[in-house]
Amino acid sequence: MAVNAVFFDVGETLVDEERWWRELCERAGLQPHVVWAALGVTIERGEEHEALWRHLGYTRPDGWWSDISYGLADLYPDAIACLEEMRALGLRVGVVGNQTEALERWARESALPADVISSSASLGFRKPDPRFFAEIMRLSEATEPSEVAYVGDRVDNDVLPALAAGLRAVHVRRGPWGRLQKAPDSVPTVDSLAELPRALASLG
Repeated sequence: MAVNAVFFDVGETLVDEERWWRELCERAGLQPHVVWAALGVTIERGEEHEALWRHLGYTRPDGWWSDISYGLADLYPDAIACLEEMRALGLRVGVVGNQTEALERWARESALPADVISSSASLGFRKPDPRFFAEIMRLSEATEPSEVAYVGDRVDNDVLPALAAGLRAVHVRRGPWGRLQKAPDSVPTVDSLAELPRALASLG
């Protein structure tokens, strides 16, 4: 069955989070390479972001997740063009990730070319919760889960739970999770969103 809707994760799929992490390091008074080393341990152990503070023996900074926002300059160069191309192909396009209300508001105010913009904060469920992907299905307005593709960098949070929900999945190989986690061979993997039309075509 052909894909009729494509939904995107945000961090390290549409947005390059390097500046975000550098600002976080500055606020915490830690060198970036120290924090990134702890992030690598976190990924290897299958933990979420906040676990890195424990590995560093450091008190988690207040507001570390919500106080630092994105800017349009943080979007990957291929992000807007890809969203526009997906819509030009007649697909319903969504931008929905594990984001705060502030970051969802940023996406709306930035007028990203998408039919749906939401977040885990609005939906009330965070990936990899199956209920998050049930909400994706609802927002997609598709008849069958196989008509919907979810595009993300994380295999554990994006690819595998999307597949478990019956959706299609595309793995974006960039950012720390995208580079360190390997998707199943059956899942199309891209290094750039410019490759997404080819990847979707391979899904049939």
